[in-house]
Amino acid sequence: MRQEGIEATERRNPKSVHVDRMTSLEIIHLINEEDHKVSRAVSKEISRIARIADHVSGSLQADGRVFYVGAGTSGRLGVLDATEMPPTFGVSATRFRGIVAGGGRALRRSVEGAEDDEESAERKLERIGFCKKDVLIGLSASGTTPFVLAAMRRAKKIGAKSFGITCNQNHKMSRLAHEVVVLKVGPEVIAGSSRMKCGSAQKMVLNMISTASMIRLGRVWKGMMIGLQPKSKKLQRRAIRIVSELGKVDHDTAKKILEEARGNTRVAILSLRLGVSVESAKRVIERTEKAEASSTRTISVRV
Repeated sequence: MRQEGIEATERRNPKSVHVDRMTSLEIIHLINEEDHKVSRAVSKEISRIARIADHVSGSLQADGRVFYVGAGTSGRLGVLDATEMPPTFGVSATRFRGIVAGGGRALRRSVEGAEDDEESAERKLERIGFCKKDVLIGLSASGTTPFVLAAMRRAKKIGAKSFGITCNQNHKMSRLAHEVVVLKVGPEVIAGSSRMKCGSAQKMVLNMISTASMIRLGRVWKGMMIGLQPKSKKLQRRAIRIVSELGKVDHDTAKKILEEARGNTRVAILSLRLGVSVESAKRVIERTEKAEASSTRTISVRV
């Protein structure tokens, strides 16, 4: 079968032409073999991903926001990454936002035709006050999704930085985005099912961008989540361990100072490291963030 002119994300994979005749073990082996291509595809775009992470951290430092825009699997992955930022790093839920074509109901079921609704993308961005200091990251396996391209056009129109993440070399994002990450993972085991390798690759890139930006902004120290929000018993135990280890105190002392800091892990650690009260530690952090918000340095508390 000739496949010239067919998008990479839609092509048939020659290795899976007879997949319907395979055993479960053979199918799983094939999927696993194809998944190995994901990390290799991502590794070829590392420099570009790092530049996007720098733009993201710079925008956040200047009080901007990050918007992930996508449809279907791509949109859901954006919402997932944005949703995980507050509990993991202690940032406001308004700093990372996921916009999926079709709205909230599209997170649970397919909303037919939503990816083609260009006007909806522009309305959503206008309604939430998307502005020049914000960053938009368009997610589209094919790189041709109308909903995503419309959002990127909006960003370009108002002078906001936008970036694209796609798995198709013949995409339409270049003329709209500052940079585009192209993840050449090859045809899926099931032709067109971009929730597979494309979805995994996009998730890896989003993890890299958001995590790197949070580290650059001082939300991680010595490999630990000093900005986490301990709102469950599991996270409370984790916060105590973090305060205990980084504050160099025993479990009970860590628990007590964390309670005084009302669950603010960064404040508790700084209080212990500097030997000052919780209130003094809060003021140090506030002064540091205000001073560094107007500079190009990373916002962090050197505890």
